[in-house]
Amino acid sequence: MTSPNTVIWLRERTTLGILSSMVLDAIAQTLEEQVVPANSTLVSEATHPEALYIVQDGQLESETTNQNSSALARGFLPGAVINLQELLLDELTPCKIVTLTESHVWVIPTAKFRDLISQYPEINQAFSRQLAQELAQVTSALTYEQERSVALRPYLVTKAQRGIVGTSRYAVRLREQIRGAATDRKSVEIFGEPGLEKDNIATLIHFSSPKRREPIIKINCGILQTSGADLFGRAGGKPGLLEWLGEGSLILNNIQELPPELLQPVAQLLQTNTYTPVSRPGEPAATPRTSKARILLVSEKTESKIERCVGHIIKVPPLRVRKADIKAQVEYYTSLYVRSRGLKKPHITPEALRRLQSYDFPGNLKELKNLVERAIVQAGERRELTEEIFWAAEPKKKQFRVNLLNLYPGLRRFLRSSWWPDKINYGFTVVAFAFIVGVLFLGPQTRDRNFALNLFWAWWWPLILLIFPFFGRVWCAVCPFMIYGEITQKLSLWLFPRQLKRWPREQAEKWGGWFLFGLFTLIFLWEELWHLENTAYLSACLLLLITSGAMIFSALFERRFWCRYLCPIGGMNGLFAKLSMTELRAQQGICSATCTTYQCYKGGPEKGEGMETDGCPLYSHPAQLEDNRDCVLCMTCLKACPHRSVEFNLRPPGIELWTTHVPRNYEVALLFLLLGGIYIHRLPELLDRLGLQIDLTRFWLHLGISIIALLMPSAIILSSYWLIKIFNTRRKPRRLIELAYGYLPLVLGGNFAHYLRLGLGESGKIIPVTFATFGLSGEQLPILVAHPAVIAFLQGATLIFAVLLTIVLTQKIARQPLTTLIWQHLTAMILGISMWTIIVL
Repeated sequence: MTSPNTVIWLRERTTLGILSSMVLDAIAQTLEEQVVPANSTLVSEATHPEALYIVQDGQLESETTNQNSSALARGFLPGAVINLQELLLDELTPCKIVTLTESHVWVIPTAKFRDLISQYPEINQAFSRQLAQELAQVTSALTYEQERSVALRPYLVTKAQRGIVGTSRYAVRLREQIRGAATDRKSVEIFGEPGLEKDNIATLIHFSSPKRREPIIKINCGILQTSGADLFGRAGGKPGLLEWLGEGSLILNNIQELPPELLQPVAQLLQTNTYTPVSRPGEPAATPRTSKARILLVSEKTESKIERCVGHIIKVPPLRVRKADIKAQVEYYTSLYVRSRGLKKPHITPEALRRLQSYDFPGNLKELKNLVERAIVQAGERRELTEEIFWAAEPKKKQFRVNLLNLYPGLRRFLRSSWWPDKINYGFTVVAFAFIVGVLFLGPQTRDRNFALNLFWAWWWPLILLIFPFFGRVWCAVCPFMIYGEITQKLSLWLFPRQLKRWPREQAEKWGGWFLFGLFTLIFLWEELWHLENTAYLSACLLLLITSGAMIFSALFERRFWCRYLCPIGGMNGLFAKLSMTELRAQQGICSATCTTYQCYKGGPEKGEGMETDGCPLYSHPAQLEDNRDCVLCMTCLKACPHRSVEFNLRPPGIELWTTHVPRNYEVALLFLLLGGIYIHRLPELLDRLGLQIDLTRFWLHLGISIIALLMPSAIILSSYWLIKIFNTRRKPRRLIELAYGYLPLVLGGNFAHYLRLGLGESGKIIPVTFATFGLSGEQLPILVAHPAVIAFLQGATLIFAVLLTIVLTQKIARQPLTTLIWQHLTAMILGISMWTIIVL
């Protein structure tokens, strides 16, 4: 290479380019070319430099034994000038330099370079100025970094606490969302319930991104100045956190606490990446600035004005829907705690894990962590974390409940056996029902001579009403109507193989309750106008009509569509079952954490201790039941469950009515109808007490009076609610649809008091009546009937108890002062007194 070309190369490719052409020409004249083989040492560490080297071609690398100066280890490419600073400042070489490939270098021996320095003072002056500029830049950068560190230190997040623990679909999806948000620089909003460590998720996004080496800070929105000066800085004054942050990440924690004045500036920052420093009063508005920081928002609920501006939205699922992850979370928190304190890791028992999985954790992960740490402390030297240690993890739905299946293993065995209810249904009920209907049609037509009619009115009605407070809808498990419905379903599928129709759930939920309400209204009117209580063949027709409905709808739809939505007796049973002191439920935690097949709901083959079943006949999942309305206690779920999740609990009667209950219009209408049914059953006594002389043999007049009797209690209740609203101007009363359920004990008690007359006065005559049914004389056979005074006493006691329970239940449902509901309580008393006059007196 000629000298002019060498000068051009030195000016364009090396740091010597700051020198004048004359000096560069002098340097070019002294250059000596040298070829250095690969893996050769060009410069030794801690020695006086032998020459100035300029790399023309090849690759070189430095090595150092100084562990505190890793920055000295670097590579050298063509154009690099080696030993320049050491020769100018007369220093020792800081590191060893070796060739990685065969390299061509220009060499100026030390003596010649010193001569050049003496001959051309410009060399020293130029590089001294450059070193001074570099030093000033380094000092300025160091000062800036120190100020930046001081400004950011109170808010700095050094690392993520942990990753996403668990293998559930929620955990997998959350990891995918974090990875997706980490790939770009868009803002992210992370929202969810308290205790979900949402700020840790924001930290995970930052440390998974390409800008992980930049700082990340977290600031609680509740402590931000309303002016925004600490976030945006002041015009011509102190910089804000956004300016100090540079390309780092900012976590705005608890965005719901953001001062309203900052909503618009934050929305602008998210939308345009610009912000305006705060100006002092009287000063012109500052020029907007661009922010390179990434904004991560953490909140308990979304803010609509901000939500529209963010790039990613991550909803963190609460722990109660991630029950499958609880085991992994417990293991993680246990390991974390014992490792930090040098303890032996205890084992958590399956019972304890089930208790945790059945708890809803309102405090989510933070509450679970505290429970685990407290349990380890309480366990002490024990190697197991047992169920009783987690005493705080008792779900509200489990409070005041006792699982009878655990107390009485024999009960579990019976309910899981083939006896309940299949052998009872198909071995006895199906035959007995056909026989009773036949006797009703062919036998004598009056109650004193037909044992089937006596069984229906004097035995079945009092007993079924007596069963409701104890076992809810248990009658539906052995109900003959649906047994014949199931037989029809099986026969029709055998004769005409096809796919049964799926349930029209939406229409059934909307209209099914009103359909059964209409049927029950017709039954009441039919019973009163045609005297069904004392007419055997008409009672048989009533039974056959309900059975035919079950058979028709069973032939059309799968499972027990009629039972769930359309059966009038089932509707009454479901309503009164709400007062039951027992319930069938499942442990939600086990169902959501362990179960993947849902055999109790869908049916399926034998699995573990779970038997082969066709699934719940009413399409109810026991873990999702909020009341007893849709459970017939057939125990299919108990037989199908392989996880021992199903429970048969003893509980406070009717507790769901003031805890988890969901009111429905058609249920309230049916409740009022059943209340009116008490008065229509006692229509002659009612007219007598009112002093009305009406000829009930006239059909249309009888029909009109019967309808008025059905509607009269409803009118009284509506009037009392109208008075409640008028006289309570300060406190708004609860809706009638909620308060109406308070009358449920009165409705049940009134109907039971009515049928007590038949139950205690005629059911004991069953033996002679049976003989009379078949044309035999039964006059000398024993009978067992109660004295009229005893019957009256029990009827009166039932009504008094029902009124008191109505008042108590109404207070529990309303949760309002007694004075607010005084009109409803007076109405209950008035209705109770009226029932007393027509039933007892």
